[in-house]
Amino acid sequence: MQIKPRQNLLSIWQSIARHCYADGAWDWGEWGGLSSVSDAERLLCLLYPATEVPAFRLDAPDTTQPDVEKSLRAVGDATEIPESLVRVLTEFMEKHRAGDTPTFSGGHYFIAEDPDQELTKEQRALGVVDSFSLSVTLCLATLGFLKVYQSKTERSGTLQLIERLRSATSDRLTAAMVSLLRSFTVDVYEVESPQGQALCRLIGQDRTPDRMVLQQFQERFRALRAVIRESVVLGVDVEEQLGNENRLFECGWAWSLVKGAPQVETAEPIGDQPDGVARGVPYLYFTVVALDGIQDLFSDRTLVLGLLNPEQQKLADALRLRWTITQQYWSGIARFDDDRWPLEDIPWRTTGQQLESEYFSLCVASILVHDLLRRRATDDDLTRTVGVMERLAERGRITSSTTREDPAVLLHNPGVALPLQSDNPLGPPMRWTMTDFSAQLLKRVIQLCALSRNVAAHDRLLRLAEQALDHLWRRRIPDGEGVGLWDNVHATYPNSPARQAPLSWSITERVTECMVAAQQLYNQAPIRSPEPAALARSLLSEATHLLGTEQMEQPAPIAKSQEGTELKSIEADLRRARTLLDSQPGTSCALALSVLGRLDALARARAAGRQGV
Repeated sequence: MQIKPRQNLLSIWQSIARHCYADGAWDWGEWGGLSSVSDAERLLCLLYPATEVPAFRLDAPDTTQPDVEKSLRAVGDATEIPESLVRVLTEFMEKHRAGDTPTFSGGHYFIAEDPDQELTKEQRALGVVDSFSLSVTLCLATLGFLKVYQSKTERSGTLQLIERLRSATSDRLTAAMVSLLRSFTVDVYEVESPQGQALCRLIGQDRTPDRMVLQQFQERFRALRAVIRESVVLGVDVEEQLGNENRLFECGWAWSLVKGAPQVETAEPIGDQPDGVARGVPYLYFTVVALDGIQDLFSDRTLVLGLLNPEQQKLADALRLRWTITQQYWSGIARFDDDRWPLEDIPWRTTGQQLESEYFSLCVASILVHDLLRRRATDDDLTRTVGVMERLAERGRITSSTTREDPAVLLHNPGVALPLQSDNPLGPPMRWTMTDFSAQLLKRVIQLCALSRNVAAHDRLLRLAEQALDHLWRRRIPDGEGVGLWDNVHATYPNSPARQAPLSWSITERVTECMVAAQQLYNQAPIRSPEPAALARSLLSEATHLLGTEQMEQPAPIAKSQEGTELKSIEADLRRARTLLDSQPGTSCALALSVLGRLDALARARAAGRQGV
């Protein structure tokens, strides 16, 4: 199917409004309040497009577009919709707060590794990086929404609620940023350790001796190692360990607050900072999630609207340093060997958890996409990444057919299970399950498509994005609760295991993100190719010459005749074609060809008239 972001977003909003406003008021559902992750995802499905896509704005009722208002008819009219959002966002802030301390519980997203065991209440209340990251995005969207809406309403009750919500949102944003700082980790280990051997096999691809891998690792990451050691704002006590260049290291985000992570000093009222429980080992999945949220802190919108106060700006600077370091590290690991990237050796094998899956290849590819976007890379790195995405889509059975008992189906149902390692377990072992392979792939493909300036690569990416969206669109729930949302995985994988799960706000939110990214893709200027530009110049040169010839051939009184009107129209089209030559050479070609055809018709008519005389 074609990517039609506007139509698809309207369809998603209509389904959400129908599901969440069944009785005229917001319904959190049976699972509402049990996971800050799920509740934040649900709200972002509405608020993220409303703050990132101008056509979907809800904060200025006078400018709300008719089709947008119609899609949210279950919520109310253009005036009632923003008021309702303020009330629902206030509920969210109050639900996920313990006294003065914002909470970031994983809730029902945490699963016991042993199905016969039950997780404790303390375990389900643990904060998780997914919630920290989503809260950054949600809070920034909320603050921007309130900044505009406050100037559009005069109701005293609403204004009081806005001020109360603004304060709670700012506190939650600061707490989420602090939690992300305390979840970052640098894991240093010996080459002979199990992790060291796993990393050597990964980047050496079983072809290079460990000694040579270590030497190459030292050379490639010497500067990055120095940055981590010398950057005291990182707050990670690894300076002495990193001083030994004979040791390997990884950096990124653990699944939660790292055990022993020091508290972050801040003047903001965020309440208590809980002790960490997670082992200081980076997880690829949670690293990608953290990178997605952190980049919103220094987006153009955040800077233009001035959404961060001075204290939050300091935290954002520290997070940006981690963001940059992590991208450079994993981008370097993914492209360690120029001849054959480790990323191209699918599936990826993790070192800390000793797992392998196409999902982890997609995680590393996602970090590489972040790095390509950061440095605006349009070179060979981007083209090779396109090939990786195409192979992942095929191996994930998004663009190819499944076989009987196909193990690739397990990527989608039941998903990839990730054990959550803890140095202070509060109950039985836990795991986190990722079922969003298709949505994550679509998001990265669209991001690459927006970056690509190569016509061939852009076309491959756009075709892959359309196939991935078609796959995901078939997985919408056809009837009953959550109709029009996700995830009916059996629509594409009918032989996959039976699944009893609530509506997947995780996949619904990621598809919404994809549509926002697609909207931004189409807002860009089209790729300028040199071939049509050269052809357009030749056509314009010929058309200009023939127009001059035709104007000389026509008698003076012709100005007010039909031929004179046509010549003026042709001259206007020729000026338009010249204007578009640099930005839209293909359109310029089309206009020039049209002008040439019309000039030829005038010349033939004039010649026929002479023969008649």
